[in-house]
Amino acid sequence: MHPLKISDYAGAMAALKHPELAQALYDDGRVVMADALITLHGKAHSQRRLAELKVFNRRYFQTYERAVFPQKIEPIVREFIEAGRVDLVEFGYRITMHLTADFAGIDHAADPEVVESLLALVKVFSAGATLVHSTRDRHQVEADVHRAMTEFDHQFLQPSIERRRALRSRGATLPNDVLSQLVELHSPLALTDDILRREMAFYLQAGAHSTANAMIHAVHNLFEWRRQNPTQTALFKDPAFIQKAVHESLRLHPASPVARRRALSPIKLNQQLVPEGTIVTIDLEAANRDPSVFGSNADQFDPQRALPGNVWPFGLSFGYGVHACLGKALDGGVVPNPKSNNHQHYGIVALLVHILLKHNARWIEHDPPRLDPNTVRRNWGYYPVSLENFK
Repeated sequence: MHPLKISDYAGAMAALKHPELAQALYDDGRVVMADALITLHGKAHSQRRLAELKVFNRRYFQTYERAVFPQKIEPIVREFIEAGRVDLVEFGYRITMHLTADFAGIDHAADPEVVESLLALVKVFSAGATLVHSTRDRHQVEADVHRAMTEFDHQFLQPSIERRRALRSRGATLPNDVLSQLVELHSPLALTDDILRREMAFYLQAGAHSTANAMIHAVHNLFEWRRQNPTQTALFKDPAFIQKAVHESLRLHPASPVARRRALSPIKLNQQLVPEGTIVTIDLEAANRDPSVFGSNADQFDPQRALPGNVWPFGLSFGYGVHACLGKALDGGVVPNPKSNNHQHYGIVALLVHILLKHNARWIEHDPPRLDPNTVRRNWGYYPVSLENFK
């Protein structure tokens, strides 16, 4: 049985939404991803997605982006601005860990040691989830994840569950987060303790890992663009431009370069007969650079790119169909309506990029960025920039 690879935009869309193609990318990362929402299919996926979708509503995203998140990250941002420099990898993870913990429902104190402890665990979960692209020893990564799961359960998850159960027993309103939804519906969804633990680990690592990397890629692309377009940097003050730049960067750098599916039955795809059990690899990077959709310069970063009205500016980086990322509007905001001037939801990634550019983030010439050597994904492992303390 020969695997199938799809690289064009239309074919990738068709494969991503096909009901008989089930998730297969995370088979190697089952230590974190087994029975997590992203790996489920069919009825089980629909039931859990519907439960968790209650958290991810656009109105709450807008409130969170404008009022809640800026207050939470202000002390962290101030710390780095006063230092005059920041490693964007550390900055991204520390910031987005608060974001993902809020939406996952993992309570944590503001104490720096507690924050660092949770962040260390999230990084281990990320390594386990992306094991298919890791350059490290598989058994060592899995052993690290098992230890991290035990510590996470004891230090963070069980106290978070108990607080929500206590609130429920008193008839109080539960927080708007995934854990609250799953505690409320624990029995109907038939979640074991192990599945619940992996679901929370999945949310923490997926949110922190993908959001942090998206921010760094966007900053890097804008640095390169600034060097080539020195007379247009006034646009860096425009949040709408920053959002377009983030969308363009997301198009070029999807969180995972490929998606992988397994055919549950014989199907027809791209005019080909695909036998049951066939592994279908969807090359998201190639699909997002399809010149028939994104133009002859599809491989280049162009934050002012004009697109057909039926094409998302970030391509297929958030997936498509029933398995599309729940956090799409949170990270990327809402794509502006060209017929409306009332656009206020730019997304968390654009917010973070705007903060960095507002403080004149720049490369440090004698301290260049480096890619992460522990993965074949093109993720940055170290990205230092200087900052200026503007009011």
